[in-house]
Amino acid sequence: MSHAYTPGLQVKPQILYRVRRSLPITGEVLVQLNEMVSAQQVIARTDQPGDVFPINLTNSLGIPASEVPGAMQLGEGAIVSKGDKLAQSKGIFGFFKQDFLSPVSGSIESISNVTGQVILRGQAIPVEMNAFVAGKVVEVIPSEGAVIETSAAFIQGIFGIGGESFGPLNVLTNTAQEDLLPQMISEEQRGAIIVAGRRIHGDAFSKARACGVAAIIAGGIDDQDLKEILGYDLGVAITGSEDLGITVIITEGFGEIAMATATFDLLKSHQGHGTSVNGATQIRAGVMRPEIVIPIHEQLRSAETAQKVGGGVLDIGSHVRLIRDPYFGKLGTVFKLPPEPQVLASGSKARVLEVDCETGERVVVPRANVEIVGD
Repeated sequence: MSHAYTPGLQVKPQILYRVRRSLPITGEVLVQLNEMVSAQQVIARTDQPGDVFPINLTNSLGIPASEVPGAMQLGEGAIVSKGDKLAQSKGIFGFFKQDFLSPVSGSIESISNVTGQVILRGQAIPVEMNAFVAGKVVEVIPSEGAVIETSAAFIQGIFGIGGESFGPLNVLTNTAQEDLLPQMISEEQRGAIIVAGRRIHGDAFSKARACGVAAIIAGGIDDQDLKEILGYDLGVAITGSEDLGITVIITEGFGEIAMATATFDLLKSHQGHGTSVNGATQIRAGVMRPEIVIPIHEQLRSAETAQKVGGGVLDIGSHVRLIRDPYFGKLGTVFKLPPEPQVLASGSKARVLEVDCETGERVVVPRANVEIVGD
């Protein structure tokens, strides 16, 4: 057999995009069914219980555990502020009393006359969930959140870092063959999602972060630049929790790789439009791709629901991207498609293909480890 079918990244000029937005614990939903919401509008909120702080008053005040309840100045459930007098020892003949001040603000959760411990619960942590995209509430999930629906242009990236960001789309290069350079970036891009056709350079990333750019979208990035940006060598299992103050989405792979023409043209056609992005990536079980969502607020026509979806027939000469370690992000062309399953290094059997990588090496990988790259 000389060909097979493989998936690819999705690039859709118009889809009906739905996203479920739920709180991590139950709380209050702030929107109603059929309500129109903006991307950053808070649709649900709750208070997450604060941290627990155990205090051993037996040791701190030098008193028996049985005397701890009597030494307490406040009872269980009382609200305290940092520095408040929490307990006081009896002293000697009423003299030399010792005070214990609360180390944190919060509430008294428990007082034990057995262990001599007092448990303080820190102040509740407010948690808010926004809509992520501008659209319509099509389902309210009681005490949890809502499902938001919108007509949107939708693009998946191959890799990303950083969580969710929002802002107007600003394409800084004229073609998909141009890199993102520091001189292209200024304070005018503060809060914007900027786009370059090809590679993100490390100094351009630093300039973008200094200027308050919300997110960067580009075709490729050098793995050494990525390491310097993060300050460590990133494993490509799960990303999205990096505290960078900026989101980065790579649409093609690692190296000087131009963005696919269809992707670049689609982004350029939405210059200035409000955009939502999420850099979270997972390439193991339960694959998660970074997403770019551009609400277009137009009536969806059925013929436009999936005009450009990645994937197709995998054949000799097909341009592919490797999407698993140890070759993650490399590009190449299919050299051979052996018809029979082969034994892998892990000892399992799978149908494989040989890929001539752009780096010059030829590798043998399972067919499930590649995806077709668009033009």
